[in-house]
Amino acid sequence: MKIVIPDPLPAAAVSLLEAEGWTVDTRTGRSPAELRGDLTDADALIIRSATAVTAELLAAAPRLRVVARAGAGVDNVDIAAASERGIVVLNAPGANSVSVAEHVFALMLASARSVALADAQMKAGRWCKKTLRGAELRGKTLGVVGLGRIGREVVRRALAFDMVVVAHDPFIATQMADDLGIELVALDALVERVDFITLHLPSTAATRGLLNRELLSRCRNGVRIINTARGDLLDEAALVDAIDAGRVAGAALDVFRQEPPPDTVLTGLPQVVATPHIAGATAEAQHLVSLEAATGVREYLQSGFARNAVNYPSIAPDQLRILRPYLVLAERLGSLLGQLAQSPIVGLGLRYYGGLADEPHEMLASATLVGLFEQVLSQSVTLVNARAAAEQRGLEIVESRSSRPRNFTSLVSLKLHTSAGELWAEGALFEPEQPRLVRLDGVEVEVPLAGTLIVIRNRDQPGVIGEVGSVLGRHGINIATFALGRGTGGAVGVVRVGPLDPDAATDQPEPEVSHQVLEEIRGIAAVESAGLVRL
Repeated sequence: MKIVIPDPLPAAAVSLLEAEGWTVDTRTGRSPAELRGDLTDADALIIRSATAVTAELLAAAPRLRVVARAGAGVDNVDIAAASERGIVVLNAPGANSVSVAEHVFALMLASARSVALADAQMKAGRWCKKTLRGAELRGKTLGVVGLGRIGREVVRRALAFDMVVVAHDPFIATQMADDLGIELVALDALVERVDFITLHLPSTAATRGLLNRELLSRCRNGVRIINTARGDLLDEAALVDAIDAGRVAGAALDVFRQEPPPDTVLTGLPQVVATPHIAGATAEAQHLVSLEAATGVREYLQSGFARNAVNYPSIAPDQLRILRPYLVLAERLGSLLGQLAQSPIVGLGLRYYGGLADEPHEMLASATLVGLFEQVLSQSVTLVNARAAAEQRGLEIVESRSSRPRNFTSLVSLKLHTSAGELWAEGALFEPEQPRLVRLDGVEVEVPLAGTLIVIRNRDQPGVIGEVGSVLGRHGINIATFALGRGTGGAVGVVRVGPLDPDAATDQPEPEVSHQVLEEIRGIAAVESAGLVRL
């Protein structure tokens, strides 16, 4: 076996592979052309953030079986190209959790006690003791946004500081929060009651700009904000204004929307403590992520077991071709209910009908979880590690099969159990392999599971469709389809917005459905709820 490691890795990680008798090429500083040449006979590639694994690079490596990233993020790896070539991609998530959590408290304490400002004044020969009154952490309320590995490590340390902790994470079971000794709350409620906010979310379409001007305006006066996750989680301009206005007492930031920041408008404020994306940059963390990556490569090359795989489906190619359309269906059902859920999710139930009930299909549950998690978790949640992600969050998964005849050859039924009740959706495939929603909360309603959908629940009375259409018309939003179903508890309507002909040759951008549009629809007398879903 030959393993190429073009980025610096600790000796312990290299030794672990050399102990197998394999050739390990650790030369650093190669040009892209040199790396392509070195990969022509390589079985594995281990990288850090400096090496970009492009489709061109992978095409030059006909023997390559596995790429491992010594770290959590795989933004520098072309996952689609690797999957197409049958190359497994591994990462090392969570190995730097303690380092990041400790840095959170370094920043929190530095902000609360004006450490950076005091140090700068001392270095300038000024003794400003009376102007630097700080605040204790003891007894303060900390709001943790995101309860993944790092978020949970932060919680444990906050409790040791005698802080009160509340958290927001719609994909964490209430039981897990109870076990941690904290309270789960909505994001709106969190910002209104905490003294400190710390962010621990990935950057996704749903989380970018999460801490925006509106939420900052609702924060308790004197709040301090810590961000060691991703720079685009907060609106930096709005944060500057909130600090200038005195609503936000300070911020402690390790990450920025653009790195390095193009100016010092934010970082130059005396109320801001800034570090250059070093939360995970400890000797211990780098040692652990490197060992994790090397161990994953060793195990995969020895046994085919994929530790922390981000793109590896464990199913035969011929079976995968048959199952793939149903994987898309299950993923979109999960995404649909995940976006409609307004309360913490505690579990899900899947039932298969028709041909799907004839044999086990474990990947369908994983696909459902991928769709469920896609709005708030990192893109590395895939068919391989989706169940592990659910287990980490205390989500119960129940699968069942039914021989009861239905109106479709095969049908997937998904129930999402939340702390506030159940959400229920059923889907089927239409020719040519088009995933469609066929039932929502017990009401028959048929609509393609694609594009931008507005899901409306309303009392069954005349005029609702016209009022919804009037709202959308005022905002220049085109209705592609409008599906309506009636049940004993009321009516369900699903509006698909966008171009009339989504398959037209010319690209037609979908109109933006703003918060204001949804609020106007919710303001219609007969409408009980309205949610936005992007598939």
